[in-house]
Amino acid sequence: MKKVLTLVLVSALGGIFTLGSYKLFIEEKQPVVVSANENNPSFLPTSNLNTTAYNIEEKADFTLAAENTVNAVVHVKNVTISSGQMSFQDLFMGRSPQRAQMGTGSGVIVNADGYIITNNHVINNSDQLTVTLNNNKTYEAEIVGTDPKTDIALLKIEAEEELPFVTFADSDNAKIGDWVLAVGNPFNLTSTVTAGIISAKARNLDPTGTYLQSFIQTDAAVNPGNSGGALVNTNGELIGINTAISSQTGSYVGYSFAVPSNIARRVIEDIMEYGNVQNGILGISGGALNSKFADELGINDTEGIYVASTVEESGAEKAGIKKGDIIKEIDNIKVSKFADLTGHIGAKRAGDVVSLKISRDGNSKIIPVTLTRNETFTMPLVGMVKNAKKEDLKKFKADHGVKITELDEQYASYWKKNGVKEGCIITAINETKISSIEDVKNAIKNKSQYEPLRIELINTNGEKERYNFR
Repeated sequence: MKKVLTLVLVSALGGIFTLGSYKLFIEEKQPVVVSANENNPSFLPTSNLNTTAYNIEEKADFTLAAENTVNAVVHVKNVTISSGQMSFQDLFMGRSPQRAQMGTGSGVIVNADGYIITNNHVINNSDQLTVTLNNNKTYEAEIVGTDPKTDIALLKIEAEEELPFVTFADSDNAKIGDWVLAVGNPFNLTSTVTAGIISAKARNLDPTGTYLQSFIQTDAAVNPGNSGGALVNTNGELIGINTAISSQTGSYVGYSFAVPSNIARRVIEDIMEYGNVQNGILGISGGALNSKFADELGINDTEGIYVASTVEESGAEKAGIKKGDIIKEIDNIKVSKFADLTGHIGAKRAGDVVSLKISRDGNSKIIPVTLTRNETFTMPLVGMVKNAKKEDLKKFKADHGVKITELDEQYASYWKKNGVKEGCIITAINETKISSIEDVKNAIKNKSQYEPLRIELINTNGEKERYNFR
């Protein structure tokens, strides 16, 4: 009996020794996760299950959109004749040296009759324009009209047959995260398709505020030559015109921008119907609220557009919009930055009515506002000027000119010291007679880089004075 017990005890001890040796020297150690707080674990479990998000790219089908678009996107070639540097041979032969420069871009056919949208910068200063379709047929193109402000141009070609075209979608309905295709003609290839998503809306790329932009941002690859091409949804409907990229190299690095289709459509419809663009304005100045701006103003609201002032005789002033109002929505679309506001108004024209939801003294109000024509312009060194009324001119015994409505803050003390204040009349710029803000814009635009700015105006004493700025 003792021998049996001894044998069992020896066997048990041997098993314990063998198991302990295996655990200590052979078995791989497993990491131990320790959580300091059971309610907030420092690790997240993973899953191998096939979720909807995991297969989202597999389910996206771009073939229909590509088929509906590629044949309606064209290659645009712009030939510009410029004066080159005169050589000794040119001088000897008595001829003027001219050089042909070529630029290329893309365009989108928007109806069967051959109307084509592209970017203004693609066709700017052209002496000869040609358009090549996806079937390699080439046509001479004429410019119907342009709008440098939105960088949109409308071309027309005469084809023997009806052309394939892209239909417009409502760009206001496009959402961040939606799939989109960019179709264009980069690097002189035939129509090329790239895919991405909408990364953001209502982007403004102009830090100076000269152009109130409202771009759709996408991560679909856009390269030189894509300018003027189509940004379409998965149904192949146009939601934007590819216009710009953000890049230090000149090629695509992840950020591309398109003019929303609602704005592009309104521009070309105005050009076709009126011959020019019928821009409408709300007539306010101000800025987007945030915590810092709200603290400076002494208010609690941090979202919306704060109204600092309204333009004289604008739709906003006539509708009763006041300083201190906060615009929350326009036509039921939430407004959080100025580009949200200007982007929506950019798809409207003078005479259209928009509905503003505002906050005034903590109370919400809905106010309809009729958009008016832009009759103001911010003039360098001077400030804001507007078209003068008869009574404005009569006050200063002038028969033409524009009225100064707001002096530039940087130069206000200089002007006031010389007897110039709000209400004075500018009558000429660089010896050009001024009767409207369009005259002011043209005079500023036509001034050469090295030419001084010469301003003729009537001061508060009714005296004509001339100022030269270099």
